[in-house]
Amino acid sequence: MGLELYLDLLSQPCRAVYLFAKKNGIPFELRPVELLKARPGFLPAGSPHVVPILKDGDFVLHQSVAILIYLSSKYQTADHWYPADLQARARIHEYLGWHADFIRGTFGVCLWAQVLAPLIGVQVPEEKVKRNRAAVDQALQQLEDQFLGDKAFLTGQRVTLADLMALEELMQVVALGYDVFEARPRLAAWRGRVEADLGAGLCREAHGPILNILEQAASKQLPQPPPEAHPRMLLRISRIP
Repeated sequence: MGLELYLDLLSQPCRAVYLFAKKNGIPFELRPVELLKARPGFLPAGSPHVVPILKDGDFVLHQSVAILIYLSSKYQTADHWYPADLQARARIHEYLGWHADFIRGTFGVCLWAQVLAPLIGVQVPEEKVKRNRAAVDQALQQLEDQFLGDKAFLTGQRVTLADLMALEELMQVVALGYDVFEARPRLAAWRGRVEADLGAGLCREAHGPILNILEQAASKQLPQPPPEAHPRMLLRISRIP
């Protein structure tokens, strides 16, 4: 059995892994996962109920950043994605560390508030939604000032894993009705460069599911999470600051 990737393209980290593998011609067997209805038994043995998951023979790996680094190393992708130069690589890790602290959890709240919480009959308080919007705006300003600056990409003049992770988080917020690029020309130009590098067709393919999420929710096309998933979802919702 060759390389397998367990992915749900509604998930930002999954889209980053999918885009990277497809862009770099990495051969893999796609194992589609619908997290809203998937049972743990569908995933590799011993895996937590989260994706993305990489399975390479008997080797199973979780966490998107670890998977991206593994793929870039095993398949010797173009050096600009994850450079051999120590300082250039350190800049990518610098961004990814900040991303985990200030982007990942913050930007994901929009999906929980507008789509996931209502699926189980829960409403996120409006004051939390407003507080999160302010946190998103603050993170966007930091993203521009601290990382993008006057560079073409977040860590330099070539696209890297950092840009891929950032793009997918921002695209999710756009899909949920907040165009984070509209009043930010520097960020909009950066998005254009990343998508041009990836290719318009591949971006449409990867972004299709998330860009239709509100329409699917309104028409009740999204699967109802099974009862055993409710405690896990309620715990996540309770942690929204």
